[in-house]
Amino acid sequence: MTDSPSNDPKPRREDFASNRSESLAKLDSLRRLAFQKKRVAPSAELIARRRSLLALAKWALPSLALVLLASIAAWPEISHLINQNRAALREMARLRVESGNMENAVYRGLDAHNHLYMITARTTHQEGPDRVNLVDPVADIQLSGNSWAHIKADRGVYMQHEQTLDLDDHVVLYRDDGTLMNGPSADLDLKQGVVASRDWVHAEGPFGTEDAQGYFMDQHAGLLEFTGPGQTVRNDDFGPAASSVAAQKRP
Repeated sequence: MTDSPSNDPKPRREDFASNRSESLAKLDSLRRLAFQKKRVAPSAELIARRRSLLALAKWALPSLALVLLASIAAWPEISHLINQNRAALREMARLRVESGNMENAVYRGLDAHNHLYMITARTTHQEGPDRVNLVDPVADIQLSGNSWAHIKADRGVYMQHEQTLDLDDHVVLYRDDGTLMNGPSADLDLKQGVVASRDWVHAEGPFGTEDAQGYFMDQHAGLLEFTGPGQTVRNDDFGPAASSVAAQKRP
């Protein structure tokens, strides 16, 4: 059995190639050109610039690393502040201002005695630069001696510059000494701390009960007067708290 001749070319070694002398000549010429090329030494200005860059890198890289580490350590606090801002934005979004209307409005001020008062309302409507119409207004007033009064109604008109508040429909006034008064209307001079009404009023408190055609209250002077004819039932200071004496008030 004889082997058939193969058509594949026989491998050749490159180091025995016919053109090897030519390639070696090219390499030798390139080497000579490289040796003949003159290398220029860097100038003093270039060396100084490189030194400056190195010095800057020595300070900049550690500083950048410290900034990154500090940001990683402070990220929980930053995230907390971001969440707080988002919550504040959501709360502000609840206050819708449309054509002078506002929801959950709050007004604060000081009276003539530098006591705080605050007015809140479920909805408000601004009419001009001064008048504000209120729905479900509530007024919290600080009085002398760290006492306070709380007044609410169904409707109201707040005059910002005059610091007056006119309340209508189901006016309820409560003072921290236990005095509770109900009536259809009341006018408040917030600057002077005065509450007055010309409509009927029913009052209850430590003194007893009172039904009258109106009243005048000076919050800071501690003065409460009922006007017009009415009926007074006062608690008997010398008997049981349940006993009372009825008296007809003079007009």
